[in-house]
Amino acid sequence: MAPQRFHEQFDHLQRSLPDVPLAMGPDDSAEFIYEKGVVLARDGEEARVVEDAVRSHFTATEGLVPDHVRRAGPETNRSGITRIRVGDPGEGGRGADHTVAGALRALRETEGRAGRRLISRNHLVSIAVNACPGDEPVPAPRSAQPNPGAAPAADGAEDADAVGVLVVDTGLTHDYRSYPLLARTEGDAQVRETDEDGILQQYVGHGTFIAGLVAAVAPNTDVTVRGTLNDAGAILESEFGERLFDAVQDGWPDIISLSAGTSNGRVDGLLGVAAFMEELQSRGTLLVAAAGNNGSAAPFWPAAYASLPEYADAVLSVGALRGDGEFGACFSNHGPWVKVYAPGERLTSALTGFDTPVPYVYQHSTYEACRYGFTYSCTCRSPRHTGVLSEAQQVSPGKPDQVMFEGLASWSGTSFATPLVAGLVAAYMTAHRLTDPRAAARRLLATGSEFAEVRGAHVPALLPPTWQPVEVGTA
Repeated sequence: MAPQRFHEQFDHLQRSLPDVPLAMGPDDSAEFIYEKGVVLARDGEEARVVEDAVRSHFTATEGLVPDHVRRAGPETNRSGITRIRVGDPGEGGRGADHTVAGALRALRETEGRAGRRLISRNHLVSIAVNACPGDEPVPAPRSAQPNPGAAPAADGAEDADAVGVLVVDTGLTHDYRSYPLLARTEGDAQVRETDEDGILQQYVGHGTFIAGLVAAVAPNTDVTVRGTLNDAGAILESEFGERLFDAVQDGWPDIISLSAGTSNGRVDGLLGVAAFMEELQSRGTLLVAAAGNNGSAAPFWPAAYASLPEYADAVLSVGALRGDGEFGACFSNHGPWVKVYAPGERLTSALTGFDTPVPYVYQHSTYEACRYGFTYSCTCRSPRHTGVLSEAQQVSPGKPDQVMFEGLASWSGTSFATPLVAGLVAAYMTAHRLTDPRAAARRLLATGSEFAEVRGAHVPALLPPTWQPVEVGTA
């Protein structure tokens, strides 16, 4: 049986959030994950309207319990949303939650009359679930060099005028300072790197890897990495907006690099980050966000805010190119809402194990054929390895593969194309003495971009000068 990546990651994320029962949707399909028994509404009068409408609908509908409907969070907060309990989260399995579906139906007519959304699922925002990364890291040989390589520092650049890039991610591994390119990087420590047996946990090093990519292409940049996401790289939408505000409480940076998100089946964004996005719009900061790894044209948020006119200048959505930079990577989301592409396959950057090698056991098995139907030797199937979560589904499970990390790693995903673009904008600002990251992004795309082909369309592509293409063979 082929690996069931979404279901495998669902199980992993549920274990990382044991007190939050999760469901997948919409309608039992494996597109996104959300909290069972809870919906979101805007604070104040709208929350009261939602609560009353849901309670009335549940009273009139067999199988739904109006007594379950109540506030499940504070009346007000910086994110501007309220959690409303609509059902018993302990009921049912991982399939679509009928109480949440009932609550959404209760507001259909009201939303239609209002001309805007009033209620939402509480989605899980994550670097996993086919979002980012696109595969698991692979140890790089001791002799390997980073790819992209380290760009030369700009002459005459003053530290006081350094561009600031904020990476909102999983934090930094304990030995990140052993990697020379991260000398200008600081931030939060990864909460827990290994399990009780000393095995590196899945997604650990994601933030460190990203910081290394920014530092490679923008050596004069000050990089700060925040541990906004939990050890599995996930956070509920209801908490995400608040944590984004926390990440900028010491000041808004020039650029935010974000390699997490979710689809939600809609074209108008995430209710839980609406207040943050409105604040971002007025601040001048540029949000560079990953387009996601679902191999889909469905909008992936927050990256897809780049397609909304009011945010077009404030958000730059980034898709991934395959190893040769000529075409889109098999896993990359795509469509008119993705504004630029950059290399995102088999990049090499810092992970962990610089001082002492760290073992890692693969969680997902590779596929026999590309899960998105591509014919080149993509990361779906190469390099081959057997994983714990995949083998647990097999009648006769095989032994998972174990490797050792000794510093650098190779990794793929729009997670990693994104910091390349963030770094290129930062480097452009430094080279041209610019202070406006949004203007810098516009000028860079207008004068410094090339073109690649993604799903038959010619799209803008940014290729770091120190990036080396990786040979792409046929499967």
